[in-house]
Amino acid sequence: MHTIVLATQKGGSGKSTLAISLALAAKEAGHNVRLIDADPQGTLASWRRRRAGAEPIVETVHTVQEIEPRLRAFRDCGVTLTIIDAAGGVSSARTAAIRHADLCLIPTRPTTADIEATASTLSLVRAWNKPFAFVLNQVPSRGRRTDDAAETLADEAAVDLGDVLARPFIVTRNDHQDALSAGLAVSEYAPKSKSSDEIHRLWHWIEARLGAVVSADTGATSPFAELPLPIRAEPAAFIF
Repeated sequence: MHTIVLATQKGGSGKSTLAISLALAAKEAGHNVRLIDADPQGTLASWRRRRAGAEPIVETVHTVQEIEPRLRAFRDCGVTLTIIDAAGGVSSARTAAIRHADLCLIPTRPTTADIEATASTLSLVRAWNKPFAFVLNQVPSRGRRTDDAAETLADEAAVDLGDVLARPFIVTRNDHQDALSAGLAVSEYAPKSKSSDEIHRLWHWIEARLGAVVSADTGATSPFAELPLPIRAEPAAFIF
């Protein structure tokens, strides 16, 4: 089983909506998917109540002690992908989720304030030596802001963004919020839309990166293996 964690310090990045969209894209690709809502805002749990019984199942986690047993139970019952919507800010639950991640996604809007706010999450991810990728979300349909954001992320992360900047970027469209309100993912709400196409292509990018992580675990070359890690912190410093 693979575990993807979506984590970011700043609210408003579209983290929960992205978790839902990726879960459904993965399900459509044949995965047995579970969602864990570890964010006190409860966006995933509220979305699930509007879904009228359809999969994927969303389980709410309130304490750090629940995460590992829940992941173990999923693995034992044949789940192939778990996506965790981690709490924002600094918390033991967010730390525990990242510790169990096979890939950590850091969503950010293409603004200076949002990109600067990724620093604490990036530091924590690197403290646990976890593979990661930035996801540029809620991107304007045109303009230089996206290119400027990518350049800023490159400076912030001090890495070659070719391996850690997820593609494609997710453009701001009403489809995403309309789908959320209806208890759907965007691929269900508007299956032939540009929004749906972007999410499916993003899932394929992520799936390829997950495959690279597995290869690294078995001794093969991974695109994450040689990433410089200039931002370091002792993991114990994040446990409260």
